[in-house]
Amino acid sequence: MSKKGLGLSDEEALRFHAGEKPGKLEIRATKPMATQRDLSLAYSPGVAVPVKAIAENPELAFDYTSRGNMVAVISNGTAILGLGNLGALASKPVMEGKSVLFKRFADVDSIDLEVDTADVEEFINSVKYLGPSFGGINLEDIKAPDCFVIESRLREEMDIPVFHDDQHGTAIICVAGMLNALHLAGKDIKNVRVVMNGAGAAGIACLELLKALGLPHDNAILCDTKGVIYQGRTEGMNQWKSAHAAQTDFRTLEEALKGADIFLGLSVKGAVTPDMVKSMASHPIIFAMANPDPEITPEEVAKVRDDAIVATGRSDYPNQVNNVLGFPYIFRGALDVRATRINDAMKIAAAEALAELAREEVPDEVAMAYDGPRPSFSSKYIIPVPFDPRLIYRIPMAVARAAMETGVAKKPIEDFEVYENKLKARLDPTSVVLESIYAKVKRHPKRVVFAEGENESVLRAAVAFQNNGLGTPIVIADAEKMRQMTREANISPDLISGLIVVDKTRPENVNKYLDFVYSRLQRRGYVRKDCERLLRSSPHVLGACMTAIGDADALVTGMTTNTQAVLDRVRLILGNISDQHVMGVSLVVAGGKTKIVSDTLVSKNPNGETLANIAKQSAIVARRLGIEPHLGLISYSSFGNPEGSTSEEVRDAVNVLNKQDVDFEFDGEMSIDVALNENTRANYPFCHLKENANVLVMPGIHSAVIATSILRQLGGATVIGPLLVGLEASVQLIPMGSSVSDIVNMAAFAAYNLAEKE
Repeated sequence: MSKKGLGLSDEEALRFHAGEKPGKLEIRATKPMATQRDLSLAYSPGVAVPVKAIAENPELAFDYTSRGNMVAVISNGTAILGLGNLGALASKPVMEGKSVLFKRFADVDSIDLEVDTADVEEFINSVKYLGPSFGGINLEDIKAPDCFVIESRLREEMDIPVFHDDQHGTAIICVAGMLNALHLAGKDIKNVRVVMNGAGAAGIACLELLKALGLPHDNAILCDTKGVIYQGRTEGMNQWKSAHAAQTDFRTLEEALKGADIFLGLSVKGAVTPDMVKSMASHPIIFAMANPDPEITPEEVAKVRDDAIVATGRSDYPNQVNNVLGFPYIFRGALDVRATRINDAMKIAAAEALAELAREEVPDEVAMAYDGPRPSFSSKYIIPVPFDPRLIYRIPMAVARAAMETGVAKKPIEDFEVYENKLKARLDPTSVVLESIYAKVKRHPKRVVFAEGENESVLRAAVAFQNNGLGTPIVIADAEKMRQMTREANISPDLISGLIVVDKTRPENVNKYLDFVYSRLQRRGYVRKDCERLLRSSPHVLGACMTAIGDADALVTGMTTNTQAVLDRVRLILGNISDQHVMGVSLVVAGGKTKIVSDTLVSKNPNGETLANIAKQSAIVARRLGIEPHLGLISYSSFGNPEGSTSEEVRDAVNVLNKQDVDFEFDGEMSIDVALNENTRANYPFCHLKENANVLVMPGIHSAVIATSILRQLGGATVIGPLLVGLEASVQLIPMGSSVSDIVNMAAFAAYNLAEKE
């Protein structure tokens, strides 16, 4: 999808790629390196042992090194993202991004390599001689026809999977959607006529895979910028185009589309007109996949045909043909069986598994991101979406089976049930949650107050919130100070021109809420003049008032002030939801696992009753985020050993929950080791937790905050939150020092609270 369509500015993109650590990748050790003994094992002399073992048996490299989970993303920059030949160095941001996607979606480690040559032979040799370093090679952004030669030769000369994603990734997702479109249209691939516009790497790969599934050769018409590729044509031809030349009298795209069942486009915006669509057969299938804008939009098709099934490459339309649905999981399956190549059977298996997913009932994690009824298999839903949590195990399992059946698997899977569980364990549920939250918020955009608009990060976050289509930001600021800050920070005036700014120095913006504040505080020791000073001095109070009376839907604040002080200000205006406890929960992502920790904001020394309420609200939050809760009520002790006052309060909370017959799994009091380690928990066979806890209810704010802070600062964990729960309006507090992305996430959570209620 285009940068413009995503609401991204050039400045935002450059800041994202710069930052404290430029780029998107770093290398971390997977073994301890704390002592001399650790170093001796990692390097000399200990490293000599696996060196000798691998020299005797090369297959042991997969056991003693990272090779078995390492893919190289390689390009020479001759065809970058549709931008053309900009060179190897310019391709590095794209290749780093691809490496990040491998890790994000399939837990495949990846490194980018940019080869500075346009010479095919030099490129092939550069990659070939690096083969022992990797378990697979993902080729990217290499111009046609060079990419065909390079991939073919490397597949012949290397004993690991070599996969040009621009070709096969697009083809696999396209075919997955096509299988479902044909099913819905009641058509058979052996009888349809297909027109492909775009004779580059991806277009030719799509045709090859469709033909492997049964599409007759002469039923496929391939077109390029010079028209139909027919038998006997000599102009602009090469051996790859010639392989798909059809025996036909058609000479133009317009002629070829008359009576055609299917249009596939990987060409340019506007290549197909409404009149061409009109001329197609009944129930036409139109995959307009040009990037960044399709050959014809779904709206244009809908004006002339009500029986068409349409897919594009864009995320803002249904049925997105998105390569991220394929390459991470295909390599995951190939690596796990140590495949020597990715063959047609493995590609078809991936496509069929994707098609099958779209036909099944949509899980809650996906449904929660949609507006209106739960999506189901139909003309508007023929391809799964990238945040479907089933992708991590369904696609790799299909690919692994196909590799085994076709004899290219050097390490077959012995137990697919065990393998499935291992794949599920690789899923990062937070990524799924955040994807779902953002999608939901975009469908229910809200007015969110950013209360500290004189802060550069807050202002940039407000712009990003608006540009990403998440809602309408309302910025509270001293307008003159904000303008001065933007000049000093080199923020373009155009960037903030669309924001709604409430100038807190203007009397009318304060006086509007004075009566309301006075009515709330007059019996709490405040005279009217106090209320006026409070409004003028505290953007947190002003933002809370705007939210309370409906001038805004939600509030994010706290970037410039201690969190507890901000909460105290906000609670002067906003009270508790009836029967709920005001509390904070934090999402902690560490080691690929996500845990919910509470209460990280409010409760200093909660008693058993309060802890029980915190536990119940934490379970509700987990389910709203698509996580089935398994609660551990945490203490320094486990089931009475050692004794102490804090453990007694946790034990009281467990007794309260037992009497209330709650509908989630829980137990306590227990130490962190018992909650998170099934081997330790085995010492307590009476424990009700059958799985490791994913919601940790801490005995007080002191332990909750210390634990999450240590994880963030020393453990490298990502901590989102604390998310404020229990107020009568949707408010999220931003911890001091938060990044722009952190602030946008908190604003999205604030809006999501309301969207979810609706």
